[in-house]
Amino acid sequence: MTEQPTSQQASVQQRPVQQKPVQSPAAYPEQDQQLIDDFGRRISYVRISVTDRCDFRCVYCMSEEMTFLPRAQVLSLEEIAMVARAFTELGVEKIRLTGGEPLVRRGIDQLVDEIGAMPGLDDFTMTTNGASLRKHAKQLYAGGMRRLNISLDSLDPERFKQLTRTGDLAKVIDGIHAAKEAGFTRIKLNAVILKGRNDDEVIDLVDFARQEGIDISFIEEMPLGDVSDHSRAETFYSSDDVQALIETRYPLIPTSETTPGPSRYFKMADSDSRVGFISPHSHNFCDTCNRVRVTVEGRLLLCLGNEHSVDLRDVLRRHPGDMQVLKETIINALPLKPERHHFTTDGDVQVVRFMNMTGG
Repeated sequence: MTEQPTSQQASVQQRPVQQKPVQSPAAYPEQDQQLIDDFGRRISYVRISVTDRCDFRCVYCMSEEMTFLPRAQVLSLEEIAMVARAFTELGVEKIRLTGGEPLVRRGIDQLVDEIGAMPGLDDFTMTTNGASLRKHAKQLYAGGMRRLNISLDSLDPERFKQLTRTGDLAKVIDGIHAAKEAGFTRIKLNAVILKGRNDDEVIDLVDFARQEGIDISFIEEMPLGDVSDHSRAETFYSSDDVQALIETRYPLIPTSETTPGPSRYFKMADSDSRVGFISPHSHNFCDTCNRVRVTVEGRLLLCLGNEHSVDLRDVLRRHPGDMQVLKETIINALPLKPERHHFTTDGDVQVVRFMNMTGG
């Protein structure tokens, strides 16, 4: 049966796309091909979604009954690799593979091998739910990945099942252990905290990270897609609230570390584990934003919080194998990157695409 886009997906795809005419190759000398937006921010980090599909149905990410994209609308692995190469040739130093759940994409190990071998790439990582890491961790490490972000919102099996709707906590914990055994030394947990749902587990999650010798970031819920499971206004739990809760047990010491991502990191006096906060609402991080995203259908999103985009899939398929045209299209898209996003917590959905369409 041919799958059709959901109404949310269709409305996104029908939005008009603004795009400047492609310039001639002479307009971009090779040594000047870096991505600088209109606010002087250099784009050094791209998140590429390899699938909109997932074996979980997390309550803040997607609807329980999802209709996924038809195969023809999804970038092929070859197209994804070409996009990744274009960005590295434009000075991007960090690539994160996302989904959906990237490990459900057939051929993901081969894609990792190809991207991991690209010159100029200093940081190659993946965001995963961890459930398939026992199968893939060794191959990911062999392909050049050195860091993983693993989503973990609860340590209680029943609550974990409720939050993910389909997830098995034991598989995720085993996946974390498999990643450590494979050689990954920089593993970070990502926990989305919802008031009244899992805020009572903040200290337990920190304790687990300390026990495993890994980092943890707490993330404010992103208002992407119209979720029916809960009211975002009622479940919003700020990073400041999380930090205050942690400090009842572990005083947090600010660090001067900077990373290619949006986390603000703290350390604890008696542990090597770092605690991070990603705060799109309470501590807007737009002034230093160095990131863009490519969705699984090839939309180059210049900002997580709005719909301005350029259709790279159309360019890839109208000009197959033409790296210069692809790079010029990316360069020409930079004026679409806004100065900041404007998320709200009042339930007003400004971005209709679900998080699985965007990439985590």
